[in-house]
Amino acid sequence: MSLSIFLLSLVTIPLSLHAIPAPRGVLLNCGSTKDIVTTNLKFITDEGFISVGNSSTLKTPDLFPILSTLRYFPDKSAKKYCYVIPVIKGGKYLIRTTYYYGGFDGGNEPPVFEQIIDGTKWGIVNTTEDYAKGLTSYYEIVVAAMGKTLSVCLARNGKTVSSPFITALELENMEASVYNSTDFTKYALNVVARHSFGSNDDIVCFPDDPYNRFWQPFMDNNPIVESHSNITSSDFWNTPPLKVFKSAITTSRGKTLQLQWPTEPLPSSKYYISLYFQDNRTPSPFSWRVFSVSVNGNNFFTNLNVTTDGVMVYGTQWPLSGLTEIVMTPGADIPVGPVINAGEIFQMLPLGGRTLTRDVMGMEDLARGFNNPPSDWSGDPCLPQNNSWTGVTCTTGKLARVVTLNLTNFGLAGSLSPSIANLTGLTHLWLGGNKLSGPIPEMSTLNELQTLHLEDNGFEGSFPQSLDQVTSLQEIYVQNNNLNGTIPGTLQKRLGINLKDSLQYCIPLNNNTYAA
Repeated sequence: MSLSIFLLSLVTIPLSLHAIPAPRGVLLNCGSTKDIVTTNLKFITDEGFISVGNSSTLKTPDLFPILSTLRYFPDKSAKKYCYVIPVIKGGKYLIRTTYYYGGFDGGNEPPVFEQIIDGTKWGIVNTTEDYAKGLTSYYEIVVAAMGKTLSVCLARNGKTVSSPFITALELENMEASVYNSTDFTKYALNVVARHSFGSNDDIVCFPDDPYNRFWQPFMDNNPIVESHSNITSSDFWNTPPLKVFKSAITTSRGKTLQLQWPTEPLPSSKYYISLYFQDNRTPSPFSWRVFSVSVNGNNFFTNLNVTTDGVMVYGTQWPLSGLTEIVMTPGADIPVGPVINAGEIFQMLPLGGRTLTRDVMGMEDLARGFNNPPSDWSGDPCLPQNNSWTGVTCTTGKLARVVTLNLTNFGLAGSLSPSIANLTGLTHLWLGGNKLSGPIPEMSTLNELQTLHLEDNGFEGSFPQSLDQVTSLQEIYVQNNNLNGTIPGTLQKRLGINLKDSLQYCIPLNNNTYAA
């Protein structure tokens, strides 16, 4: 399995699984025209969270209601299709995307496409194998909000043969203590596996899990034991649900407990591993056991003392590659074998950077000023680099800046927002050949601006005197507007402009009225 696919490691749920209500956050029933309430769970419509795409209702009989609709994106010109969800800046969130193809496009095989979280490529969505087995697919990631919104986007790639789609999108707010050893300013945690060992029941989720995480059952050839005592979930940083401690896998006295988990090979990368243990016996002074834990032959924890109160051990930046083997070796003269209840593995996904906040705010205001902005003008304006907004060119690096905006002859209507002044890294602004109207806003803060093309629009009012302060400006085109007033003499002199015939630089004046 390639790294680009595994960044979105698939977990599967049967179509008959009942969805569980989440205590907080946003649950979107994508493509639906009405809210759906099932077992006290409310999935709302995605209206207001996305402005592009089409809705489809599947004809599959006896389909679980949440899976019966989807939103798909046929526009091949768009670089991405984004949901934008309000969040608390600095908050930690679990995001889950769900996909069920259902042959909505008349085909037999689901399309393959990409997922993006803010400015970071999350990975590849490929549900082909699951769909062939009658399963739906979901992906989970834990991220911190760098701003007041989080964007979850889909995008085409070279393997996309039809329209990307999405069935459901969930966002859960998590406490600061959960996975708090991770630097979420640098990484997101992409779920690889989350299992309840020794269980053959349904997936454990809310209300058992306060964050509606999905804990899949896992069984192998090791013996199974049931717990005879309860634990306090809040005693654990990651607040695992009590239900995952009800069963465990173990082995006999004096033997090592070997666990191949996850069952699929992992790409070479760094991972966050969290393991959960509890002595399953009735509480007493003798209800404890000691063993050491290794991962792929490397020491993970030495002489771990497991009692009926339970214990969690974790490792960050843990290098893994291929199949993973966890070995628990009992201490000397320990009367019972090792035991393990649950585990989580996340791939540590380096964040791909973000666009400078003032540029994001400026671009969002520009989009609101246009009556018909490009369909992909949502989410991060610059990142990922191959999925920037149409007509937008940016610098590279962890903090991207908008340097070029070129929407010449794009059929834009509306006005040019004064927030254009936020884009202080802008070098080229080309909006000629559109239907923009209203005044040309002040641009004295655009100290890097070299070329300005606003010709063949319907701009009104006076020529902006502030352009005289933009010393880097080399070229201005404003002909065929409804402008009037005066052109600053110092601007003419600095650029060597002749009103009748400009040699190197020009301010064409056609169909405007000036006094010079």
